[in-house]
Amino acid sequence: MSSNPPDEQSLLGRLTNIFGGSTPNLPRPDQDEEEGMARMSFLGHLEELRHRILMIVYGLAGAFCFALIFRNQMWDIVQKPATDALKHLHVVPPDLAAIGPMDVFQITWMKLPLLAAIFLASPWILYQVWAFIAPGLYKHERRWAVPFVASSAGLFIIGGIFAYFVIFRFGLEFLLGLGLGHGIRPTVSVTEYYDLFVDVMLSVGIIFEIPVLLFLLTLIRIVSPRFLLKHSRYAIMVIVVLAAVITPTGDVFNLTLFATPMILLFYLGVFGSYVLVLKRENQKFPWAKFITWVLVVLIIIAAISWVAAQYFGYRFVMHSPFLVR
Repeated sequence: MSSNPPDEQSLLGRLTNIFGGSTPNLPRPDQDEEEGMARMSFLGHLEELRHRILMIVYGLAGAFCFALIFRNQMWDIVQKPATDALKHLHVVPPDLAAIGPMDVFQITWMKLPLLAAIFLASPWILYQVWAFIAPGLYKHERRWAVPFVASSAGLFIIGGIFAYFVIFRFGLEFLLGLGLGHGIRPTVSVTEYYDLFVDVMLSVGIIFEIPVLLFLLTLIRIVSPRFLLKHSRYAIMVIVVLAAVITPTGDVFNLTLFATPMILLFYLGVFGSYVLVLKRENQKFPWAKFITWVLVVLIIIAAISWVAAQYFGYRFVMHSPFLVR
C-alpha cells in the first residue's frame, strides 16, 4: 500500500493529469471520478490557455465598446467623491485640475471605459478561468461552476461598490483635509485622482475574492478549515502586510480601512471552506441555529449603535460620510 496520504495522492494525480504523465505507484481513483476528468497533453493545455485568453480579450473589447457610450455619465460618477470631499472641506471651487492637454481625453476615452469593461466583463472572465481549470477537476466538483462564477463576480463587484462608497470617500476626505489650517489648499490633478481611484477600486475588488480563493483551495484539497484556523494568526499578519503594500497611501487610517475587510473576508472564506467539508463528508450544517445567532448578534450591534448615536448626537445620512452630527 502506498504511504502517500489520500489528499497528496489526489493532488499529485491532478498535477500529473495536467502535464500528461503517469503515476504508477499511486492507487487509481474511483472509476467514475477518473472518467469525469478530461485527459489533455501539455501542448493541449497551452492551446486551451491561448483560447481562453483570446475569449477574455474578446469579452473585454465588447464591454469596452459598450462603456464608451456612457463615458461622460461614468466620469460624473467617478469625480463625485472628489467633489463631495472638497465641498465638505469648504474648498472653492470644488473642481479637479487638468494639468496636461491630453489628460481628460486619455481618461474619459481610454482609461475609464477600460476600468468599466473589467467590472462589466468580470462574470465572463471568471467563467473562462473556471473553464480552463475544470478539466483537471472531478465530475462532481464541476458542479460548482455556476456558484464559483456567480460568487466571484458578485464579490468583485461588491468590492468595487464598497470601495467607492466607503473606503475611497473616507480616505480621500481624510487625505485632502490633512493640510487644511496649515497654509495648504488642496488642488487635485485629474490624472493623479483617477490613478488613485483605479488603485483603490481594483485592489478592493480583488481583496473581496479572498473567500472564493479559500473555497477553491479547499475544493482541490490544498487547504482545510482546520489548517486555516490553526494558522489564522499568520494569515492576519500577511493580510496587514499586504494591506500596507497595496494601500495607495502610507497612513494608518487607510491601512485600517483596507485590512479590516480583508480579515473579515478571510474568516468568511474559512466558513465557506467548513461548509464544503461538511458537504463532502455528507454532514449537514445547522443553518437554522446559525442564522438565529447571527440575527441576535446583528440586533445587539444595531441596538448598541443606536444608543451610541443618540448619546453622541450622530445621525445616519444617505451620503458620505454617512454618520454626521
